[in-house]
Amino acid sequence: MLKPQTFMNDSGRALSGLRPPEPGGPIADLLVLVDEVALPVGFFRIRPRGSAGGHNGLKSVEAALGTRDYARLRIGVGPKQEDDLVDHVLGPMPRDERHVIDDLMPTMCEAVECWMAEGAERAMNRFNRRVPPAE
Repeated sequence: MLKPQTFMNDSGRALSGLRPPEPGGPIADLLVLVDEVALPVGFFRIRPRGSAGGHNGLKSVEAALGTRDYARLRIGVGPKQEDDLVDHVLGPMPRDERHVIDDLMPTMCEAVECWMAEGAERAMNRFNRRVPPAE
């Protein structure tokens, strides 16, 4: 069981009443959407479970739920350009990147619908794409 903590990103508070059927077990009907600096803009990944990977929002969710066993959809916001990661993820998104995310929205919605109807494995196989190597 993860210990309660205070996080800069307190996203988990919204889920604090949700608990897995067994302590530390899976939460089958939860999909958490997060920004991901490790993915370029225009890419997203569905995973059925995993670590927070340094993401403070996911750390908060894991602490609130008492498990890491929940699905997540990571939406690429690209590598940070600023010295401060907080400014990068909370600041305004450049207009050209915003258009990429807007154009990607129907595909992400389709991926979520696939996840709901067919499960994480099918959604991953159908929608997760290989990320090109960094230049």
